[in-house]
Amino acid sequence: MNTVFTQVNRTLGTLMDNIEIGEIGLPDIQRPFVWKNVKVRQLFDSMYRGYPIGYLLFWKTSVTHGVKAIGSNNKQLSPSLVIVDGQQRLTSLYAVIKNIPVLRKGFETERIQVAFNPLEERFEVADASILRDKLFMSDISLLWSRDTNVIAVIREYLTELESSRGITDEERTKIENSIMKVHGLISFPFTSLELSAEADAEAVSEIFVRINSAGETLNQSDFILTLMSVFWDEGRTTLERFCLESHKPSTDKASPFNYFIEPSPDQLLRVAVGVAFKRARLKYVYSILRGKDLETEKFSDELRDKQFELLKNAQERTLNLQYWHDFMNCLRLAGFRSGKMITSQNNLIFSYILYLIGRTEYKVSEFKLRAVIARWFFMSNVTGRFTGSPESAMEFDLAELRSVNTAEEFTQYLDRVCNITLSSDYWSITLPNDLATSSSRSPSLFAYNASLVLLDSKVLFSKALISDLLDPSIHAHKSAVERHHLYPKGYLAKLDTPITSTRDTNQIANYAYVEWGDNIYISDQAPSEYLPEMKERYNHSDTEKMYRDHALPENWEHLSYFEFLEKRRELIAKVIERGYAALSDSTDNNHDDTPGFVLADILTDGESEVTEFKSTLRTNLHTSSKDPRMESTVLKTIAGFLNVNGGTLIVGVSDDGVPIGIDVDGFANEDKMGLHLVNIVKARLGMQALTNIHVHFDDYEGSRVMIVKCNRSSTEVFMKDGEHEKFYIRTGPSTTDLSVSQTSEYIKQRF
Repeated sequence: MNTVFTQVNRTLGTLMDNIEIGEIGLPDIQRPFVWKNVKVRQLFDSMYRGYPIGYLLFWKTSVTHGVKAIGSNNKQLSPSLVIVDGQQRLTSLYAVIKNIPVLRKGFETERIQVAFNPLEERFEVADASILRDKLFMSDISLLWSRDTNVIAVIREYLTELESSRGITDEERTKIENSIMKVHGLISFPFTSLELSAEADAEAVSEIFVRINSAGETLNQSDFILTLMSVFWDEGRTTLERFCLESHKPSTDKASPFNYFIEPSPDQLLRVAVGVAFKRARLKYVYSILRGKDLETEKFSDELRDKQFELLKNAQERTLNLQYWHDFMNCLRLAGFRSGKMITSQNNLIFSYILYLIGRTEYKVSEFKLRAVIARWFFMSNVTGRFTGSPESAMEFDLAELRSVNTAEEFTQYLDRVCNITLSSDYWSITLPNDLATSSSRSPSLFAYNASLVLLDSKVLFSKALISDLLDPSIHAHKSAVERHHLYPKGYLAKLDTPITSTRDTNQIANYAYVEWGDNIYISDQAPSEYLPEMKERYNHSDTEKMYRDHALPENWEHLSYFEFLEKRRELIAKVIERGYAALSDSTDNNHDDTPGFVLADILTDGESEVTEFKSTLRTNLHTSSKDPRMESTVLKTIAGFLNVNGGTLIVGVSDDGVPIGIDVDGFANEDKMGLHLVNIVKARLGMQALTNIHVHFDDYEGSRVMIVKCNRSSTEVFMKDGEHEKFYIRTGPSTTDLSVSQTSEYIKQRF
């Protein structure tokens, strides 16, 4: 009969020696050890009593003996076998026999100290009371040390015991026999099954599940992480430490902590694999890392080493803290504020793969890359692109990128997928249908919330911004905002034809964000009862914007419930479309060829109500140093344009149109300059302002200039000036600061 395994019998001593010289790969010596020490004690007790303790399952690695393992300096051989089943048992035995500490969760080291009472033939985990009891040998590891004379150990034990009590001849004999029996466990027989190197990962996983009583499924990442432990243990340790440190904020150093994801090692492994090999199906990657040529089906140590070097390089980029946190800014730019707003971590993981490929391989500028990844993330989140068969979808996209050669082609591919996916039919048909659900984890619901952030929307019946109240760093006994039933469940239950089904009452279209105090006040009132009082807080223009942002149909409080749901779904879809449009407008910096825009003509015409020149962004030409006042004048102009009819600001040109160039501002490159402008706009004018400006650079008479095109804003834009806020409008070729009363009147008329 042909089998995929062979049976090999070994003694405990042989297994320990094979691990020590590297012939057997035992990853768990450097992995967090999950067995409790009492279970280790029970293992030795079973062996002492001659009980069977199960078999071991190994998998041949197809390596050539004599070649050093990658990242290992203390092994004589590369592993020819890796442990698949029995890792915790083998780790326990090796740690005690060789007196080696294990790693616990949190990467703290601990020695497993097992004590033995030879008179009672009893094993115990050593603790303070056991260590004081002279009947116990405090640590059985001593029996297998190369420097130990067992006879001398027995004599020393007897001497210590006699100092506290008498020993009969019968007891002396039992003590000697018991200790020698423990020492003889080194010859305990083990049966191991060795799977052929030709067995693929799927077959090994199936074998494991069928013969393991726990039935725990092994996935592809398990196999790859095991290979890393054997051939590049430092890499796996670094990967796991990064994940551990992402779980809580650090107070004294930079850390991977963030509010979007607490990554697991297999998730970041998927990122590194995607970056290194442009692969999403890990079954291919496992074969590659074992040194298998996918065309010839043969294994090669040289190929394995080469592939591990690629993985090393990709993991270094994956765990780069600057890249990691810069990527999180893409998610914030897309309107998301925390992991609670993200339905699929696969979406986040794959977006990070694309970000790293774009930044480190195609060298897309950070300014452009952040924009296109933000659009991609929004698109893939609202459509659930990676929720069904994520590996297949990722594999398709990565395969397409293998033919991409330039940064421009990279961004064009991502934008093309976004545009094809978010078609007019999607906005008008697919999305409203997706919104017909009561699922609190619906991708369309979170896309709506992100859109409200992008549109700088306020909480319903409130002056507070949704983006502020969704801040994940704020924790209170009561949530700052709560999802409120616009048609309260208590009210629906009292209708002539009661509506009580959770699927009906908890429809997405029946929810809106309100402050918790308002939620309590509204309680079970009918919309027609509570709405008039709520609307009294606002003037007509404020109410119109509130209705538009919160997708409320006209006279919605008087509609039948199901008619209301249908109309509101269509309006929510439009809000999401507006949010994505605002994101696309704010992040698209490729508007050099806007129809009707001729730089030379604008400069020749001079400054006007819709055109302004600034010599610098941040440098005072008189002092040749950075001056915050220069930034303020730029921001005043932008705010003035946004609050009226839009306009164009050109930086690097004097008031009389003479080119000065942007070099005097001292930025390392144009991307850094553009990013600096984005940061100060976001900090002092707000996200809504950012969604209405577009930045690009152009040549003018031998100098480079920055062009900032500002669209008319749909909401008022204030500029933060210390602890105060100021309101600016454009009046002719200048920018005017309005008083409080003038501002109030202008906003009523304009917005």
